Amino acid sequence: MIADAFRRWKQSRRIRAAEAEIAARQITPRPHGLGAELVVSLTSYHARFASLHLVLQSLMRQTVRPDRVILWLDEGDQHRLTPEIRASSVEWQICPNWRSYKKIVPALLEAPGAYIVTADDDVYYPADWLEKLVAHADAGVVCHRAHRVTLGADGMPRSYGDWQRNIAAPDASALIFPTGVGGVLYAPGVFHPDVTNAALFQQLAPSADDVWLYFMHRLAGSQPAKIGGRFRITEWPGTQAQNLRGGNLVGDGNDRAVQAMVARYGFPG
Repeated sequence: MIADAFRRWKQSRRIRAAEAEIAARQITPRPHGLGAELVVSLTSYHARFASLHLVLQSLMRQTVRPDRVILWLDEGDQHRLTPEIRASSVEWQICPNWRSYKKIVPALLEAPGAYIVTADDDVYYPADWLEKLVAHADAGVVCHRAHRVTLGADGMPRSYGDWQRNIAAPDASALIFPTGVGGVLYAPGVFHPDVTNAALFQQLAPSADDVWLYFMHRLAGSQPAKIGGRFRITEWPGTQAQNLRGGNLVGDGNDRAVQAMVARYGFPG
């Protein structure tokens, strides 16, 4: 009980520090300097709207300026946007209810020639978060947070729980598995053509978009790059009542998705 209370206290301190840091940002953002449009893409739903403005503020006040920040919504949720969200000047659009895939697939269809950076709707992002991804854009797939796939004697992935978690040092290889929570940059043309095939991703990896995206860019020959040290996840209060990350880790959602993807495509590691 004391340990739980201490963890809650530390989390509340991190939240207060994150809010203060965002509010204090006095930034004149620089152009991104890429050879194509830069789009930051995320999705959310009404249960998280109370804290979503904090996420949007952290994304809009970056040291590098994206060309667009797009928030993808289910039909009807646009009427529930809070005044704080509407004041953020983020662009919002309606898309099919593809759950976590809404943060990437609609953007790929909307801007197929763009650099697309995905973000989550429940996490604090520091001011240089985007700049660091853009600085390594030549890698094609760049992330702040990643696991390393570990292989069995047969050359196939071991259980997701046995992978090297949240690796601590920069690396780039076929076995680097980007996790979307830290944000991922995808350059134009890095994906297999099936990446936007809703029937397939809903069948093979319905709640495991990280698995689907890993296979899709690896099938196209990517060497994903993880940058920096361990990425600390600071989640905004009230956002974790429904969280796919926990289900995929504690349950077997990611393992089932990996198995289904291997059966369909083979393992591209």
